Amino acid sequence: MQNRLQEIAVRRAFGLFFIAISIAVGLGSLLNELVFVSNSPAYLYPIVWLVSFSVIFGGTFRRFRGLVPLLRTRMKKSISWPSKAKALNGICWASPFAAIGIYPALYQYLILLGIGLGNLSTYLLMKKYNGVNNTEQMIVGLVSIAAIPVAAGLDTTVFVARHDIVVAFSRILISLAYGIGGVYALLVKQ
Repeated sequence: MQNRLQEIAVRRAFGLFFIAISIAVGLGSLLNELVFVSNSPAYLYPIVWLVSFSVIFGGTFRRFRGLVPLLRTRMKKSISWPSKAKALNGICWASPFAAIGIYPALYQYLILLGIGLGNLSTYLLMKKYNGVNNTEQMIVGLVSIAAIPVAAGLDTTVFVARHDIVVAFSRILISLAYGIGGVYALLVKQ
């Protein structure tokens, strides 16, 4: 019974964490678009992202003080994985992001791919090696991967002249993926 309550608490913690990511990415995307359309200096872009994540995560972790230890509980489970599993998970997370250096024009798709593959591989490896069914993480991964053709479709429409809108839209899709996963984690009765 105690383990079951711990699992529920960890799942809810990840739900809040995913929702915080969703809000921070959504807020950062909207503010970045405002910076872009107002022709503000480029140095404001990283400031916008830093402030967005700092405010949202600061508020979330302050309000829910026990969140970090619960997040660590799940994250520590990967320590027991075999080296090959850890390497595979790292490749799934890092390769798409590293490919941005080679294919910078595709970065909005590569970010979606990295988040998708990373979350999906972590879900599958957690299930295989720890017997933990983190469905919310699978949802984030699948929604992110499914968003790639949606973003590409938008990129080939009338918005092709407004690359900033396409990039903002792909970030909103990331926000949506984390939001759906987070809401699922909070609502599920398992």
